[in-house]
Amino acid sequence: MSFPVSLQRPQKKSMGSTGFFKTILLLSLFLPLSATHAKLLSLQGDRTQGSLLLGKVTQGSQVKYQEKLISVNDGGYFVIGFGRDAALDQQFIVISPDGKPQSHKLKLKKRKYNIQRIKGVPQKMVTPPESFLKRIRRESKLVANSRAVETDYPYFAQPFIWPLTGRISGVYGSQRVFNGEPRRPHFGVDVAAPVGAKVVAPAGGTVVLAEPDLYFSGGTLIIDHGHGVFSSFLHLSKVLVNVGTKVKQGDVIAKVGATGRVTGPHLDWRMNWFTTRVDPALWVGPMPKK
Repeated sequence: MSFPVSLQRPQKKSMGSTGFFKTILLLSLFLPLSATHAKLLSLQGDRTQGSLLLGKVTQGSQVKYQEKLISVNDGGYFVIGFGRDAALDQQFIVISPDGKPQSHKLKLKKRKYNIQRIKGVPQKMVTPPESFLKRIRRESKLVANSRAVETDYPYFAQPFIWPLTGRISGVYGSQRVFNGEPRRPHFGVDVAAPVGAKVVAPAGGTVVLAEPDLYFSGGTLIIDHGHGVFSSFLHLSKVLVNVGTKVKQGDVIAKVGATGRVTGPHLDWRMNWFTTRVDPALWVGPMPKK
């Protein structure tokens, strides 16, 4: 896995007086690495490509991954993300409060991804005209900048919920072939729903991007959950919150649409750990039955 800027922290924003909410109930869900390590470290999450892992260390400890220090909050929680094609052999180092380092190795499972062939997409959305390239570059920079600030919000450690319930029509990691032309993999999970269906915040956070009409993603909203964890919501018909809005889990934030490069109405939910794109479906768990 390579992400040259994903751990760069050009800015760091404090959560101020918000404070770290109590997540002690999560402890019962953690999976210890071993009896020897149990007092030092525990991890929650799928150990596979495209996953997020939520960890807890003794307060005052440090965590280092790929030669970079990972932020650990006051409760000892941290998070690490692995990309779609991440190396299967991973390791990170936990440095105890007394300065003693301990290496932890992880073996990720390799995933198989679907190939989706989609016809009927307007050709200008498959191969954008030269006249749109300037706009596309500007919008890409806008999206990247919205995720350039690391905050110490605690909501990344909150159990997430689905922002919308419905039929899953597209999955993370699948490669799409538009009108016979292969494109880069899909990095979200698509939920089919009619235009106007309500989208809710899967966890607390602060809105860092709220755009009504981007070229590829149409109505687009991004929420910062803290520690480099962001949720993005694409193809919206209406964005109901503004940049800077603080949202709670379950708050209505947008409505499903069919804007941008789509063939029908749906929600495309994506998650990032800095610039590493991870699978929301692994993090949130099975889609609840209606």
